[in-house]
Amino acid sequence: MATAALDDSTVGTVAFGDIVVRRLGFGAMRVSGARNTQGVRDRAEAVRLCRVVADRGVNLIDTANIYGYGQSEEIIAEALHPYRGMLIATKAGFKPGKIAPGETSLPPLGHPDHIREECDKSLLRLRVDVIDVYQVHVPDPAVPYEETVGAFVALQQAGKVRHIGVCNVTPNQLATARSLCNVVSVQNRYNVGDRASESVLETCEREGIAFMPWGPLLVDGTASEILVQAAVAHHATPQQVALAWLLHRSAVMAPIPGTTNVDHADANVDAAWLELTAAELAALARPGQRSDGQ
Repeated sequence: MATAALDDSTVGTVAFGDIVVRRLGFGAMRVSGARNTQGVRDRAEAVRLCRVVADRGVNLIDTANIYGYGQSEEIIAEALHPYRGMLIATKAGFKPGKIAPGETSLPPLGHPDHIREECDKSLLRLRVDVIDVYQVHVPDPAVPYEETVGAFVALQQAGKVRHIGVCNVTPNQLATARSLCNVVSVQNRYNVGDRASESVLETCEREGIAFMPWGPLLVDGTASEILVQAAVAHHATPQQVALAWLLHRSAVMAPIPGTTNVDHADANVDAAWLELTAAELAALARPGQRSDGQ
């Protein structure tokens, strides 16, 4: 197992407003599901996982109010508070609870009253007075996007939020949010096999907005075959190649791979040292490229 820690020169840095962090982060969606060697869910193992990630030099942690029914934020606080030199980003915008049978996600809930309530809960769970980056988790079709984003702006004006980010947005929704506030980050699905958010990424590149791709390792089809070939050549895993490609793809790219396993977390961080060849980068540039269709 590698033990080298990231530094600014390993992966470069990206700015979230006035907060500068390394470009390889950690997504804490599944951290509450960490299991011990007996395969049993173990809070202590979840805390250890967060600390291992931080010890490896990762200083960008992404979570949300709904992850583990709030447990993700609690575990991060137990493991890492008072967050010296770290950026903890969290989100609100879905209705907390269990996913209904036949559904693939929770229903959106972007009403300002809900956003204000969830912000206060996240502040308590994270043990902070101000959230570094508070993200609009998803647009709610039942609520004008301006109203949802406006709730985040009001929280910022009240001193509870330092910076605002948005997630799962179209180019038009990003433009709407930017007309209301300084958007410091975007979190959309993006990986070597799914580049439907290409034009959103291009806006982020042009405007200096951090881009956190969710689902960075969810790849299949032709892209997967190329990843496997490159992984064999580098004695790496396809997931490490996918992360290395993302880090190469853009200077504003900040992948946030998540896991419940310490060894997998170590492997994800090790991807920062993987150098792909020009031929491999050219092959990976082809699969999945398509317009937003938005």
